[in-house]
Amino acid sequence: MKERMLAVMLRALRHRNYRLFFIGQSISLIGTWMTRLAATWLLWRLTHSVEMLGLLGFAGQVPTFLFAPVAGVWVDRLNRHSLLVATQVLAMMQAFTLAALVLSGSIVVWEIFALQLLLGVINAFDMPVRQSLLIDLIEDRADLPNAVALNSSMVNGARLIGPSIAGLLIAWVGEGWCFFADGVSYLAVISSLLIMRVALQPRAAAKGKRVLHDLHDGLRHAFGFAPIRAILLLLALLGLAGMPYRVLMPVIAAQTLHGGPHTLGFLMAAMGGGALIGALYLASRSTVLGLGRLIPFAVATFGVSLVGVGLSRWLPLSLLLMFTMGVGFMVHLAASNTLIQTLVREEMRGRVMSLYLMAFMGMATFGSLLAGAVAAAVGAPLTLVGGGLVCLGGAAVFWLKLPRLREQVRPIYIEKGILPGVAETLRDATVLREEVER
Repeated sequence: MKERMLAVMLRALRHRNYRLFFIGQSISLIGTWMTRLAATWLLWRLTHSVEMLGLLGFAGQVPTFLFAPVAGVWVDRLNRHSLLVATQVLAMMQAFTLAALVLSGSIVVWEIFALQLLLGVINAFDMPVRQSLLIDLIEDRADLPNAVALNSSMVNGARLIGPSIAGLLIAWVGEGWCFFADGVSYLAVISSLLIMRVALQPRAAAKGKRVLHDLHDGLRHAFGFAPIRAILLLLALLGLAGMPYRVLMPVIAAQTLHGGPHTLGFLMAAMGGGALIGALYLASRSTVLGLGRLIPFAVATFGVSLVGVGLSRWLPLSLLLMFTMGVGFMVHLAASNTLIQTLVREEMRGRVMSLYLMAFMGMATFGSLLAGAVAAAVGAPLTLVGGGLVCLGGAAVFWLKLPRLREQVRPIYIEKGILPGVAETLRDATVLREEVER
């Protein structure tokens, strides 16, 4: 029984290209999460300013908001595999540059912001191409939801391991070696990409269309269909009100819980552990049916936990709440990703996935800036409480709209065979009607 369950959870790994991608990305993402924690702690150590933490989050995410939609157009036009190799090489160079500046002792605040902006521009292209390439790495489309869930498991395994290592490494030798380790980790994913044999899905040529024309088509496709629009809007709300918790965690760790880098590492690791459990739960599911109901429940779990973190003054309770917050966060994010991937037309995939990233990461840009300003006025704990309450309101609205959204998704799932029993019934009825007419 256990072997069968494990086979179900890992079924996407039977595809060679995806298996290579999974291994390379698993190593690289540990370095990425080390850098994320190290960068916030470095800036906090240099400035002791919550406004600066908010600005750092803004600098890293605003390029996603500005460039991701246009990047999505090029993802739909260019060779996705080659484009991903290029973005990974550029990100590696950025990490080594940051490491060199910190290890030499010459780093200043403006350089942290400049390199964060550069990484944001790279990520504006990297994230949509990575999401869109996923379907080209899976020969059997039925394994796509499992691949999305395993991707989430990979990200959150790294979220669990990376901050824990970073917290120890910062206390031992400083932030610079976290950035160096991140640069080295990119070699794993670059190597895995280079030894793949990818047969890319055929896509229609642009035929002289302008970028803005293609961008308009993508926006019309995404926001003209109510289920995708509702998913994107809820993601945007979570990005604006919920995701800024990350830039405030150094303040919570240092001032509210009276800890240091170890405390910050434990908090982020608890979040990663919960997210990993949420992703593994989704990987164990054999169908996308029922994911719509999970979304508002997951957002509500995230919101309640965020309120609790803002009110807690006891580290064990904060760790437990960060864990449940991670579960809600990942179930919402991965379920939304899976639903969009199954609903979107192939020729629009890059553009719609860029909107998915813009809604979540892009809106987090402004959320980080807002959170820094609000925290400076009322404190980080109350800022988290307010963000959690907003998330709860969004979950309630989505729940009320869910029955209508499911009605609109149903015909698409019947057409794609995701509701096979219904599809077979309809085919049988059609055959019977044709026999009667003859």
